[in-house]
Amino acid sequence: MAEMDTSSGGGHKKGPGVKKGKKLSTRVDLTPMVDLGFLLITFFIFTTTMSQPTAMKLFLPKDADKPEEQNKAKESGVITILLGKDNNVFYYEGTLDNSASNFKSSNFKEIRTVLMDKKQRTPEKDLVVVLKPSSECTYRNVVDILDEMAINVLKRYALVDISAIEEELVKKSEQMAGATAVN
Repeated sequence: MAEMDTSSGGGHKKGPGVKKGKKLSTRVDLTPMVDLGFLLITFFIFTTTMSQPTAMKLFLPKDADKPEEQNKAKESGVITILLGKDNNVFYYEGTLDNSASNFKSSNFKEIRTVLMDKKQRTPEKDLVVVLKPSSECTYRNVVDILDEMAINVLKRYALVDISAIEEELVKKSEQMAGATAVN
């Protein structure tokens, strides 16, 4: 608490018959203010909201009792996107044929135009995008392709494991692209 010092100034007078007033000194005790400061700090720490984690909304299909009744897609409406290492993107429409003649290479800049073109050519109820990250694909690439789905307003897509044949095609294509880049 604040205290007032009422002790006299020493009794020295200047001049005859002059009364000197008492010298008052103040001293403020700041201990309660420190307690109040810590109480306020703890109050604000407990009442603030921490940054909320951001997550994408996933709409999962309903489980079917029979595997035959699960979601089926027309072959003409399916585009499969394969993610490789070093931001390489590969895609094919429909099913992969034996000669892999419909297997094409791309990158993240060009894949948006491919997706927009497929969206224009295909009715919305038939369009399905199948995303298959390879074992050498980075997490960032998966997030980037999911962002492309949101940007292009593609509502029907699936994140699926890559098959061994597709993984081999991706590796061969990357090796061929690396060999031509060196030459």
